Amino acid sequence: MFIKTHLAITVFAILLFVNHVSSKLLFIIVALAATFLPDIDTAFSTLGKFKGFRFLQFFIRHRGLFHSFSFCIFVSILFAMFVPSIAFAFFLAYSLHLVADSFTIEGIKPFWPYNKTSSGKIRTGGKIETGIFVFFLLFDIFMIIFYIVLLLFDNLYLINIFFSCV
Repeated sequence: MFIKTHLAITVFAILLFVNHVSSKLLFIIVALAATFLPDIDTAFSTLGKFKGFRFLQFFIRHRGLFHSFSFCIFVSILFAMFVPSIAFAFFLAYSLHLVADSFTIEGIKPFWPYNKTSSGKIRTGGKIETGIFVFFLLFDIFMIIFYIVLLLFDNLYLINIFFSCV
């Protein structure tokens, strides 16, 4: 899938969970960054275009190690042990990327190095992916508007309470 679809799905998840974490900004930054990471093994990705990641592309093929739950879980456990504040955000966004890619024709190898591929029928850049992107984008916009309205009404309620006490 294209990165815009992965981002729309991740923003949806961020909006669902951001009120339940203590470090909201850190959660958002880590989740957005983790969305990009599985594709560092291809020169066509946003991060993979950087020369610093080119050496990985020489040794690791696309949709191999980095597109596996084996890698996701391993890194998430390391984060949970050493930097617990970012473990959930990383796991959430990274695993959502993998789940979305598992529905594409190319699929993923979920438990690398085991060679079994999990794949679906969605063509990257095709009409179904575009529909998924539009669905999540509209849902993201709706949720953002909903949060803004809640904040406005909550602030109006607080203002009324303040002035009723004065």
